[in-house]
Amino acid sequence: MKYIKDFRDGEKAAGIYMVKSKNQATTKNGKVYENVTLQDKTGSIDCKIWDINDPGIDDFDKLDYVDINGEVSSFNGALQITIRRARKAHEGEYDPADYLPMSSKNINEMYEELKAIIASIENPSYKAILTDLFITDEDFVKKFKASSAAKSVHHGFVGGLLEHTLSVTKLCDFYTKAYPILNRDLLLTAAMCHDIGKVYELSAFPENDYTDEGNLLGHIVMGSNMVGKRAQKVEGMTKNDLLQLQHCILAHHGKMEYGSPKTPALVEAMALNYADDTDAKMETFKEILENNAENKGWLGFQRFLDGNVRATL
Repeated sequence: MKYIKDFRDGEKAAGIYMVKSKNQATTKNGKVYENVTLQDKTGSIDCKIWDINDPGIDDFDKLDYVDINGEVSSFNGALQITIRRARKAHEGEYDPADYLPMSSKNINEMYEELKAIIASIENPSYKAILTDLFITDEDFVKKFKASSAAKSVHHGFVGGLLEHTLSVTKLCDFYTKAYPILNRDLLLTAAMCHDIGKVYELSAFPENDYTDEGNLLGHIVMGSNMVGKRAQKVEGMTKNDLLQLQHCILAHHGKMEYGSPKTPALVEAMALNYADDTDAKMETFKEILENNAENKGWLGFQRFLDGNVRATL
């Protein structure tokens, strides 16, 4: 099979891929078509089936594996496939391990690096919460290491949540050296906890979709609640320490229109917001460039980056 990351504009697409999502839509002229997202371990790609009644298109559903034929094209700076033929693949024709997107970094090495940062935290209450979450609770650790940081946009792969969390924490550690006004223990604890709710906001791979809790509450509120419950077990935890930590989590998206229940009122909350936004946007840009490796021109408007982007001149 040819991996999705190796697709190029204008070439044929053929092979077995996993169906990440599938839904019907209607053109302005009233014609019904299907939006399909195909996935392998290197990423995902949007697809269109314009003639859903074509006898060459078999019935298939989300999370099925399908053998497709079609053409790759570029639309709004992103590649997509027009599917001409689709056959539901049979068990034994594919290896499921080829279809889970994985972090390019070593998951166990990243986890050990995160534990080393936890060991450097001096505030005993914050260290107790971090130890309870990331070391003692083996079920949470297993889920955390296997989770993505998003359904799409950035770090949408196995190990993505750990990779994003570690990157944000390291950025925050740099901030504390550049700006001594920052409380290192508070900021780094908040950085490690800011997205813990995503373990329950998104379902496990291969589905990697929003759960009922994710749709109704969201990872920000869930993360704040999780920290509050863990804090109940910490003897000597002060009200102010907990309030400041929860505020940083609740404000880490920066603005209410971006999903934050609160805007940053603490300097540590502001620093966390910038670190989170920086890592998310840098990873998004990296993935755009990787998916357009042979295109050195303008790559089109990118909604998450709010602008037309291009590769370095």
